[in-house]
Amino acid sequence: MRKRPAIFGSEKPLKRGKPQGFPLGVSRRGLLAGGAALAAAGSLGACSRTGTAPPPHTTAPSPATGRAAAQAERALLLQVLAHPDDDLYFMNPDTQHSLDAGTPLVCVYVTAGEANGMNKTPTDRTPAPNKAAYSSARHQGLRQSYATQLGLPVFTRWNNSVLRLRNGFQAEVSTLEHRGRRVELIHLDLAMHTPAGHMGLPALWRDRGLLLRTLVPEGSPLRTVQTYDYDSLIDVLVALFERYRPTLVQTLDPDPDIQVSDRITQLRDSEQIGYSDHADHTAVACFSWAALIRWAQEAKGGPPAFLATAFRGYYNHHWPKNLPPQVLEEKAAHLVPYGAAPDWQCGNPSGCGDYNVGGDRPLTNRKGWVRATHYRYPGPRLALQQNSGGALTAYGVLGLRAVRYDEKGGAFGDPVDLGGGPLAPMLSSTALQDGRHLVSGLRLSAIEGRGATHLREIVVLEQRGPRTYGSWSSLGNPEDDPDRGRRIGVPVTVTAPDGRVHLFVRNADQGISTRVRATSGTWSPWRDLGGGPVQDGLTAVVGDDRQVHVYAPGRYTVHHWTPDGPDPLPGLPAPADAIAAAGGRLYYRPPASDRLLSPGGPTVRFPGYGPVSAAGPYLLGRSASGRVQLLRDGRITRPATAPLSLDGPALSAGRRGPTVAGLSPDARPWLWRPAQTQA
Repeated sequence: MRKRPAIFGSEKPLKRGKPQGFPLGVSRRGLLAGGAALAAAGSLGACSRTGTAPPPHTTAPSPATGRAAAQAERALLLQVLAHPDDDLYFMNPDTQHSLDAGTPLVCVYVTAGEANGMNKTPTDRTPAPNKAAYSSARHQGLRQSYATQLGLPVFTRWNNSVLRLRNGFQAEVSTLEHRGRRVELIHLDLAMHTPAGHMGLPALWRDRGLLLRTLVPEGSPLRTVQTYDYDSLIDVLVALFERYRPTLVQTLDPDPDIQVSDRITQLRDSEQIGYSDHADHTAVACFSWAALIRWAQEAKGGPPAFLATAFRGYYNHHWPKNLPPQVLEEKAAHLVPYGAAPDWQCGNPSGCGDYNVGGDRPLTNRKGWVRATHYRYPGPRLALQQNSGGALTAYGVLGLRAVRYDEKGGAFGDPVDLGGGPLAPMLSSTALQDGRHLVSGLRLSAIEGRGATHLREIVVLEQRGPRTYGSWSSLGNPEDDPDRGRRIGVPVTVTAPDGRVHLFVRNADQGISTRVRATSGTWSPWRDLGGGPVQDGLTAVVGDDRQVHVYAPGRYTVHHWTPDGPDPLPGLPAPADAIAAAGGRLYYRPPASDRLLSPGGPTVRFPGYGPVSAAGPYLLGRSASGRVQLLRDGRITRPATAPLSLDGPALSAGRRGPTVAGLSPDARPWLWRPAQTQA
C-alpha cells in the first residue's frame, strides 16, 4: 500500500488543535466566505458551541413523492477505489461476503497505482523505477487475489479487453467467471501525480482547468494515453453507474476525521496533512459521491434503487482493531496473492504483484490497516418502529433518498419514497408521545470540487398522519466551519419520558453535540456536550432510571453522557465497536476479539464480530462468516435461510417477541421472526 504522502495546502508548522492546509474542494477565499455565511449568532456558555443553518444558496432536501420507489431486478456490487488494494485493505470482509453470496462484483480503480514506479522487495529496497511496469504488476496482483476469492487457481487467465465509455473515453477491463460468480476489474489508470509532481486526483478535484493524463501499464490492451478534467471523470463514473446499474455501491471516505500529526508521521504514514487518510482516497470518494448524486438525480425513470456504503481508510491505524483472528486471517489471506513475490511465475513480464506488501507484511505492518474494517456511517441499515399490533415500519435510504417499508403479512412491502436526499446511508427514528414518527439523517447538501464549499447538515422529517409527512427541515450543523462540518457523524434520537426528543451527533472534536425538541415541536440550539474522543456509532437509550443516556466507543474505554454532559463510567475495558445497552447492562466486543463483554455481569457467550444490538432479553449480531444470529437465554439461533445483512441488522422486541430486519446487496429489505429459526 505504498503511496506518496499527500500534501495539499501549505507546509507551515501545524497550529495547535487545527488542521494544516485547506480541505478538498475549499479554496482559501471559499473557506473564509463559507465560514462567514455559516457563522452562528449567540452562545450557550463556555462549554457550548452554536451550530449552523444552511446558507441561502443551499438547496432544500429533495421532496417526497409518496410513490413507490424503484426496486432492482438483480443484485450487483460496484466499488470505486483510488488504488489497487484499497478494497482488500479497507472493504473486506464485506466485499468477500457479498461475493460469496453470489453477488456479481465490479471494481473501478481510478488511478494506475504507479506511485514512484519502484516495486520494492524485502531484499531490494531501491529497484530501478518503472511506473508502467509497477502499475502492471499491481493489476496482476489484483487478478491473482480475486481468482483465489472465486475459488480458482492463483494464475487463472482472465479475459482482458477495452471498455468504451461516453465522450470517447476507454478503460481497461479484466473479467473472470466461475460457477455463476463474476468479477470485473476496471482500470481508468489516471496518473497519481501531475507533471509538476503534485497529487493528481486531489488537484483534479480542487483546481479549475486542470488536465490529468492517464498512464498506460505495460501489457495493457489499451495503448492510448487519455486526458481527463474534473467534468470528464464525473461523466465517466456516472456512465459506469448507468451501464452496470449497481444495487450496492462501496466507496472510500469522503470526509475523513481531523487528525493532527507531526510532519514525520505524515511522511511516514502517507497521510494528508491534518486528516486521517490518504489524499487520493478522499478525492476519489468525493468524485464518487458527486457522481452518485448526479446519477440519482438524473437517471431516467426516477432514482435508481441502490444502497451506498463508505469505508474508513487510514483511520484504521488510529482506532482499536475490530476484526477477531478468524476474520482477520481470511482477510489477510486475500492480500498474499496480491503482494506475491519476485519468484512467482505468473506469466506477466512486468511482475506478479505489489512485492512490498507480500508475504506476512499485511499482518506485520505497524499501521495495521488490515486489522480493522470501519464504516464512515455506522449503524443499522433500517430504523424500526413497531405499531400497536406488533407490525413494523422501517425507514431506510434507497437511491440516496429516504424510504419507508411497511410490514404486510410477515414481509415488507414496496418502498415508499420520502425524499430528503442526498442522504448518508443511515437514518434514526423515534416515536413521539402521540405515536407519530420523527426521522433524522445526515444530508450531503453540497459535495462539489473546484473551490466550492462543502456542506453537511442534519435534517428531520415529522410524520403527520398514518401515511403522511411534513416537509424535511434542517437542523443545521453543530460546527460553524464548513470544513469541520464535514467531519460530523450520523444522528441518533431518543424520546425521553417527558416527551422531549434528544438528538445527538458526533462532532469534529470527536465528542458529541445535541439539540432537543420540546413537546411543542420547537428545537433548542446546538449544544456541545464535550467529552470523547470517540468513534461514531452512538447509542442513545432511556435507562431503567428513566433518564436519557448516550454511550460511545472510545480508544481506551466506553464513554458515557447524560443530557447534562459527560458522565464517566469507572474503568470499563476498551471497546472495538458501538455499545449495546438494555436492561441496565452494556454489551460490546473488545479489540481484536470475538468475545462479547458485559462489564459487571455474567459471561456472555456470543462469538462473532462487529457490534451487537440489544432489545429486552435479546442480543443481535453477526457470526464470523457474516451470518445474522440472535442470542436469548444463552442459546444462539439463526435464520433457516441466512440473509446477508449489510453493515448491521436492526432488532426490535415487542409482545410478539423479537424481530430482525436488514437490507441485502440487492437493495431489498428482509425480515426475520425467530420463531422460524434453526440453531
